[in-house]
Amino acid sequence: MTDSQAAEQATEMTGTDETAGTGASGVPGVIGTNPLAPAPVGARTAADVVTPELVAQLTKGVAGSGRTANHTPFTGEKLADLPESTPEDVEKAFERARAAQVAWGATPVRQRAAVLLRFHDLVLARQAEVLDLIQLETGKARLHAHEEVQAVVVAARHYGRKAPAYLRPKRHTGAVPTLTKVTELRHPRGVVGQIAPWNYPLELSVGDALPAFVAGNAVVMKPDTETCLTALWARDLLIEAGLPAEVFQVVLGDGPVVGPEVVKHADYVSFTGSTRTGREVAQGAAARLVGVSLELGGKNAMVVLEDADIDKAAAGAVRACFSSAGQLCISIERLYVHESIADAFAERFAARSRAMRLGTSLAYGADMGSLVGERQLETVARHVEEAVAKGATVLAGGVARPDIGPYFYEPTILDGVEAPMAVCAEETFGPVVSLYRFTTEDEVVELANATPYGLNSSVWTKDGRRGRAVAARLRTGTVNVNEGYAPAYGSVQSPMGGMKDSGLGRRHGSEGILKYTEAQTVAHQRLLPMAPSLGMDDEKYAAFMSRSLKVMKAFRLR
Repeated sequence: MTDSQAAEQATEMTGTDETAGTGASGVPGVIGTNPLAPAPVGARTAADVVTPELVAQLTKGVAGSGRTANHTPFTGEKLADLPESTPEDVEKAFERARAAQVAWGATPVRQRAAVLLRFHDLVLARQAEVLDLIQLETGKARLHAHEEVQAVVVAARHYGRKAPAYLRPKRHTGAVPTLTKVTELRHPRGVVGQIAPWNYPLELSVGDALPAFVAGNAVVMKPDTETCLTALWARDLLIEAGLPAEVFQVVLGDGPVVGPEVVKHADYVSFTGSTRTGREVAQGAAARLVGVSLELGGKNAMVVLEDADIDKAAAGAVRACFSSAGQLCISIERLYVHESIADAFAERFAARSRAMRLGTSLAYGADMGSLVGERQLETVARHVEEAVAKGATVLAGGVARPDIGPYFYEPTILDGVEAPMAVCAEETFGPVVSLYRFTTEDEVVELANATPYGLNSSVWTKDGRRGRAVAARLRTGTVNVNEGYAPAYGSVQSPMGGMKDSGLGRRHGSEGILKYTEAQTVAHQRLLPMAPSLGMDDEKYAAFMSRSLKVMKAFRLR
């Protein structure tokens, strides 16, 4: 779609009807014009998907003696009545998981891996079910829900194929070659406590649990209550694929109540969420001397160099900034464009953003969905309104869309953002991006790195070698050249995680599975002891060992 076509489509479908809303600039017809994606005839509804029978099936294994509920962002209406776990329920869940883990950990790794490969096939075959649940629980567009399906099946395939190699005993050179035989073994940690967020309820729940399971651990998971049906659906499929039910426990409830109980009983903690809460989780784990992995916040930057393809960069920025309504830890919120192309880029990016279709249907067709709830909407509106009040300009969006749903907010581009505006430094976690101009490569690298966060970044250029060179200077756990976030995240053989305040540890690759294991070194000394022998006194032994060490270096032994 060209920029003129994008602008024409937005005008044709919405016109200048002021009932669509006015943006932070207060100018009707200029912003607040994103079209509504048409709903297909006979589209499924929440009542069609979330039936009492489905809820009963999914929640039957939840450890919970209280009651709570979740709601759909599309309308704000209740989706399901749910069990709520008490601290005593959490303790019992860990007891069941710990008892079941013994047999599961003793199961040959290839049998454990086969469960993941069967799960891979089940998810693809029944993806329509979980796409509906993801949409209803998060409010995201169906294409963005499908990103979760892709991520989970890729992780299942990778660890289903590679786990035996990652976990097999490894031979190493010993202290004295030929005399010392060394083997590295990997043992499961035991019971992993996982606290999963609401924004990617399939990928960031079961997607992170898969390597823990195949490494021989049990898992007690606390998904966010508002998006727990998705995680429970995945649990059901894993059990169908052959995972023993008791190995995968789920607890539900308020984070401040249930979260610390998970940390209190776990042998290892996996957490995805805010940096503030991540610090609390880390402190709780440290007090017990158990390991922890944390994927936390980000204020991610996209750099558009002067030689970039402007159209491709503008299209990529739409994906990078507004997928899942910007509620993605690796979403772009700072956009640095070289001053020589900034105006042309801004015009094309704004046209594409204004043409994005918003919708609530359980079907493909919408380009962006809803925010997850009132708190996210309030943060987005506050950041935009404060920035405009202090001199920023709205290039696109800047308006809520209650005509579509209670938590819809248009994809928003701000220009002229500067400190001390909150949107300049704080993570918005919504469909808002700030546009900045730069002059030199050194300047933009310094600007992109000038944040306490270090999760993801993006570089756009026609020169791949230059793009990779700039990427190496950015202090983020992942960098994508000529894309926003998907290539690095989807490359599951490589580690993904944050630097600085964006977290500890990594998911994916060898680090993503070995973190769920304890390493054990077994050294077998043969023939001669590591001590004076054969009539040597201490001085002769020391001289012999010194000569031996020189020889080992000369022969390039490692």
